Amino acid sequence: MSLPFKRIDGYRVPGNFLNLRVAIALLLGEVAAGIIGFAYLEGYSFQEGLYMTIITISTVGYTEVRPLSDSGQLFATILILVNIGIFAYLLAAFSYYVVQGEVFRKWHLRLITKEINKLKDHVIICGYGRHGREIVDHFMIHNTPCVVIENEHDRIEQVQNSEKKILYIEGDATYDDTLREAGVQHARALITALPDDADNVLITLSAKQLNPDIKVISRASDPATEAKLQRAGANHVVLPEQIGGFFMATLVNKPGAIEFLSFVTNEKNMIDIAFEELRYEDLPQSCRDITIGDLNIGPTTGTHIIGFIRPDGSFIVNPDGSETVVPGSSMITLGTRKQLNQLKTYLEAFRHDAGQGSEGKAR
Repeated sequence: MSLPFKRIDGYRVPGNFLNLRVAIALLLGEVAAGIIGFAYLEGYSFQEGLYMTIITISTVGYTEVRPLSDSGQLFATILILVNIGIFAYLLAAFSYYVVQGEVFRKWHLRLITKEINKLKDHVIICGYGRHGREIVDHFMIHNTPCVVIENEHDRIEQVQNSEKKILYIEGDATYDDTLREAGVQHARALITALPDDADNVLITLSAKQLNPDIKVISRASDPATEAKLQRAGANHVVLPEQIGGFFMATLVNKPGAIEFLSFVTNEKNMIDIAFEELRYEDLPQSCRDITIGDLNIGPTTGTHIIGFIRPDGSFIVNPDGSETVVPGSSMITLGTRKQLNQLKTYLEAFRHDAGQGSEGKAR
């Protein structure tokens, strides 16, 4: 098995060869050996032995405590020769860790690990390729806390060079330890966007085992893998090539509709319109277990309810006021950002009066 290499001044050095802790341990071991040697051969006290060892390995040339015997002189000579090697190793290790920035890198990684450990209900993104970058950009716009797991160092450098503050882990997302390091036990969702379907299946299995309640969204390249990912526990499976093909084909027959949908959903355009999903669990208690008509959202806020998702997963487009907001259901709303903000305020203040029939009011 080949060793990872580091470059120092143009030379390739094994990655596990330069270790600052080993260098310090060798130096301390040399000092201890010097104290013991001088005490045994010359009868020096601890203080005298320490003094002799320090002036010997530092080669400062101070006067000895008292003249050395032949054995003491031989021991001091060996100590000096051994120190040359130890000092050279210590200097090389120190140069790498300080001059090459290793100290700052480790300090930076400790800060990132500390920030990740604080996260709760965040999203883990496995892979920082084309799809991973789009996902991260979306979360940055919405201030959604997230952690990127990437195995390729070139892409990690892209994360590090980004102007955005992106939390990341350089590692293999198929390993349970890496997922734990990303806080999978406390995450609310995981998106695996790797190009290898087998890796996506393995990550899905591992994530669901570590956190059965986590929502997993997985990319798939082969349509045949979709069923496997669902059996592994994926809540949603996305086939980018299939979606892209559908959009391109529909652009032939319904170009205006597709262009409008793309324009509306592209948040980078910074247009004043957005979608919002109102889930039963996120609604105030007063807005639950009543009909859409009772909520009276449209006339009050100007926001349009364009879709309703029933607990069984079925979709109702442009629902009427008879649909009831029950556990497991949600409403898809469309409006300007101002209208959606008004909707949030309206729902927080909503009070339903059963005596008013289908009329709701906010007090």
